[in-house]
Amino acid sequence: MAAVLSSRDSVASDAQAKRTLRGERISSVVRYVALIIVGLVMLYPMIWLVGASFKSNAEVFTEIGFWPSSFDFGAYAKGWKTSSEYTFATYFLNSFLIIIPKVIVTVISCVLVAYAFARFEFWGKKVLFSIMVGTMMLPLIVLRLPQYLMFKQFDWIDSYLPLIVPSAFATDTFFVFMLVQFLRGIPRDMEEAAQIDGCNPLQLLWYILVPILKPAIISVVVFQFIWTMNDFMGPLIYLSSVEKYPVSLALKMSIGATEEVEWASVIAISVVALVPSLVVFFLAQRHFIEGATSSGIKG
Repeated sequence: MAAVLSSRDSVASDAQAKRTLRGERISSVVRYVALIIVGLVMLYPMIWLVGASFKSNAEVFTEIGFWPSSFDFGAYAKGWKTSSEYTFATYFLNSFLIIIPKVIVTVISCVLVAYAFARFEFWGKKVLFSIMVGTMMLPLIVLRLPQYLMFKQFDWIDSYLPLIVPSAFATDTFFVFMLVQFLRGIPRDMEEAAQIDGCNPLQLLWYILVPILKPAIISVVVFQFIWTMNDFMGPLIYLSSVEKYPVSLALKMSIGATEEVEWASVIAISVVALVPSLVVFFLAQRHFIEGATSSGIKG
């Protein structure tokens, strides 16, 4: 009798395990199908943009499908030449002349300020940190007029300095806040050991903390690169010479250059303009995601 009951319990247990496994598989399939559908919906505008770069004006505004009737790269060649005397190679070079120094000074200044807030005690620290966080809620448009007047006094108008120099003073407070949160989650054991060995604060930062901060620093680089690449208002206010325009202004200029806009050329060069940001993001994807999540949950 005990053997029969034991056999029934075993069969029931196996059946329950199979039902559980089947349920998990169904749940997994449903979850992946939902993710694929949502992913396609989110990516479709990008896919359509690439397809529209091969379409005519009529097709762009009449067909919602992304597949063009023919693949003609003439729109890319025409869009690259632009309607001005400069090609988009000049405008891409101008963008990098802004982006590269801005990213460098942003990383240096934000790391130093975040290190001070996270590791040092000084008078007014909490008040200053609160003010810094409060500036994140301040609309940038409020600062445009006083900044313009100040840079005009410096004779910096129609140069890249107003777009780069402010970042050297850790004005990108979001990055400072993110780095502070990351630093607060790092134990001080190695720093204390290095101090015993005679390291000064800058040596501690460079040899101990910066290697640990690598994911967060890469996050700063990715964010700043993409935001600066897409910045339109800043260059529009401070730059007046066409030969100094970055890609964002050149795209707008190509739209308003003639009465009839050749949208295939505009869309084609827009696709090309997306390539640097996509390359930077995917090259740094692993570190970027690690840095963004770590800075959000630690502290």
